[in-house]
Amino acid sequence: MASQSLCNGERAVVLLFISAILYSTPFSLFSQALALFLLSIAALFLDIRLDNSDFSVPFKTRPGASSGIFLGAVTLPAVMISRLIQLSRAFSLHEVGIKELGYLKVQYWATSASCFGVLIFIFVLMRRSPNNSCTFSSNSPQGLKFSSSCIVSCAVLCCVSFALISYYGLHAVLLLLWVLFHGVAAAKLIQHVLNTFPSCASIGEALLVTSGLVLYFGDMLGCTIAKIDGYWIPLDLQYGVKRSEISTIIQGVVLGLLLFPIFFKFLLQIWEHIASSGHFEARACNEIGKSLIFHTSLAFILIVIIPSWMQFVLDFHIHPLLWIFKFVFSEPLKRLSLCIYWVGVIYASIMRFYNISKNSKVERILLRKYYHLMAVSMFLPAVIFQPKFLDLAFGAALAAFLTLEIIRVWRIWPLGQLVHQFMNAFTDHRDSNLLVVSHFSLLLGCALPIWMSSGYNDRPLAPFAGILSLGIGDTMASMVGHKYGVLRWSKTGKKTIEGTAAGITSVLVACSILLPLLASTGYILTQHWVSLLLAVTASGLLEAYTAQLDNAFIPLIFYSLLCL
Repeated sequence: MASQSLCNGERAVVLLFISAILYSTPFSLFSQALALFLLSIAALFLDIRLDNSDFSVPFKTRPGASSGIFLGAVTLPAVMISRLIQLSRAFSLHEVGIKELGYLKVQYWATSASCFGVLIFIFVLMRRSPNNSCTFSSNSPQGLKFSSSCIVSCAVLCCVSFALISYYGLHAVLLLLWVLFHGVAAAKLIQHVLNTFPSCASIGEALLVTSGLVLYFGDMLGCTIAKIDGYWIPLDLQYGVKRSEISTIIQGVVLGLLLFPIFFKFLLQIWEHIASSGHFEARACNEIGKSLIFHTSLAFILIVIIPSWMQFVLDFHIHPLLWIFKFVFSEPLKRLSLCIYWVGVIYASIMRFYNISKNSKVERILLRKYYHLMAVSMFLPAVIFQPKFLDLAFGAALAAFLTLEIIRVWRIWPLGQLVHQFMNAFTDHRDSNLLVVSHFSLLLGCALPIWMSSGYNDRPLAPFAGILSLGIGDTMASMVGHKYGVLRWSKTGKKTIEGTAAGITSVLVACSILLPLLASTGYILTQHWVSLLLAVTASGLLEAYTAQLDNAFIPLIFYSLLCL
């Protein structure tokens, strides 16, 4: 029993994943690989200790999910190191310069520091817990020393290795402090996220989101500081890499919308203070005033504040909104036709599946798999023929989702209650009444591999990682397993061997069809079948075993292994 609980299926798959990453890492990235190894050991230890002890975290996590610390801590650093492996091949072929490679190394250490800071935060909570008992030897004094040794060793390695690879003299200290700042910010942010949104995520899911947000915000802050002449010369050297207009627009809009609730809450407090003074006692008037403040402040943020930042960090020459219109109408026939096609597919799918969800007894988890198929039909042609426009469209869709979720949570008149009722038709056990995240995970699962493949990419299937793993593999596994599955992977789980086999087989068949199609459109095929088989198998097994939000993790695992 102890051995089964110490090494469950999810941990075994993650160990296989990390082993493949470390095996493929060249010697030039030895320090990064060693840091990932130590981070994996520390995360695995904390994951086992938390799941097999009487310790209770001081916040509510998603019911029915394991802690997921091991998977959540290693996923993003593994993605970054796989991307480093890819850029190292490009650097040896003189396809990219030292500046791009150095920028990605800083991003890797910032990601590792973020995950590492969260592990320290969890470790401190466990040490201070009065209910700190466990039936396994991991809670012995030797186990505590081992855990702290892994954490300290990884921290020292990050500091020493980063200092050794820096070529900026005294400025290396400032750059090192900048990286370590990400760890502190991640620890504070995950505490805020888990307290603000109780029962919405496991620790591993919150860790993945937190480290990603800290990295994204840090990159935005870094490129902003790099444009300012002053003492932060290292940031100018590292964050001064060339950026595309589309990535800058997406980054500005997404982060602006994420920060918008703070600004809106401040304005709302002022409004409520005025309303409580007796001048606006009617509830309807309060709701209309709240709605007016919301839409006015949102328009001000999107039209004035965010574009001002975009023009500061990148020379657009025209207003970014005008740049978007110019970009779309530079190929009007193709891009407008694609927009009309998307709108038609979305409208037909929503009308069809929304009626089914209200009048049918079909399980919601199965019903939502049809949206995965819809994602394939929408995104696959665009990835092949209009990849840049799809990048922008993903950003627009994410901005729309964020706006609608803010409207739903705050119940902004007149759409707040309508959006809430509509979204409830598609929620399942992984969503909560406070926050609906499944549609975000599906969109980002498809978008992130495409966004990360911008620039140099010598693995033609890498941009399709989300579409293949979620749209085809995950969907076929659920459908076949639900209808024909008999042999279950575990006595308590619902996932079946037949479903997993169908998911793996369907992705392999799709890849065998997609690769010749890509070759006919001019792609140079350099995809290794060994890495493809490993990626398909590992992602399929993770879907079968994990209790985490698979839409968030599977595409990143699949993408990382495809890049090797």
